[in-house]
Amino acid sequence: MATIAEAIGAASELLRASSESPLLDTQLLLSHVLKRERPWLLAHGDADLARREYGHFKRLVERRAEGVPVAYLTQSAGFYGREFTVHSGVLVPRPETEHLVERALAEIDRAQLGGEAVRVLDVGTGSGAIAVTVACERPNLRVVATDRSVDALQVARTNAVRHGVARRVLLLCGDLHEPAAPHAPFDLVLANLPYVPTAALPHAPQSAGYEPQLALDGGDDGLALYRRLLPALPRLLREGGAVLMEAAPPTIAGLQALARAVFPGAGVDVVVDYGGRARVVCVLTREAGGAPRNSTTQSEPSSSHA
Repeated sequence: MATIAEAIGAASELLRASSESPLLDTQLLLSHVLKRERPWLLAHGDADLARREYGHFKRLVERRAEGVPVAYLTQSAGFYGREFTVHSGVLVPRPETEHLVERALAEIDRAQLGGEAVRVLDVGTGSGAIAVTVACERPNLRVVATDRSVDALQVARTNAVRHGVARRVLLLCGDLHEPAAPHAPFDLVLANLPYVPTAALPHAPQSAGYEPQLALDGGDDGLALYRRLLPALPRLLREGGAVLMEAAPPTIAGLQALARAVFPGAGVDVVVDYGGRARVVCVLTREAGGAPRNSTTQSEPSSSHA
């Protein structure tokens, strides 16, 4: 047997060769096993672990050493100040995607100035992290979210119920925008589609290699799905609406070019992530008879959700 501190120390050492954050990973796994918060572990380091708890913890640590993401082992991932249910059928929410959410909230607030109900479309919702978050942050908002994976939509539904927004988030199964077309027009379209070039797809034991390739593979240049989505968006957007699309930094210039070709009169700018890398393309269409709207490129989400 071992104490909490001894178990954490031994497991951290085991993970040192395979994880960039061995201590954090170990604490998260043991918190999951004991159903206790991390500060409790630190305060009770001399407490003995029960044999069953220790065995469960060791098995999880061994799986983590193989590369399995912590979020899949605990079936939970933090995003924008909330915990979301995840499993191996959905992508683990990334901190970079919080930039898309932050910009989305700004666009929602702008649209609400008109006094009408704001409608948002989230294409490729996966775990529902984006759709559920914006619905939680703006209580009067209604969101339509689509995904081609039935398994992903089940996870998204779980998260919508978990956070009390199931009545305001409509989940639809189908290809990209197609199931949402009857619900148009939208004030804002959000998309975090698969954007990793096929040749660059990760493989186990990399953690991302355990995630579903369906949620990662963006085709030869990482833009295959965006190339299919963008031409349909003018028919789905209200005049003056906006589109926010996340992509990998090397593909942002190509995504900007695609957006400008489809929306020749719109303003197109980029949001950068925590590391200063281009991450989100923003398309801001013009109001009827007006000029393209101006916007400010942001480099970092606000910390209000932390």
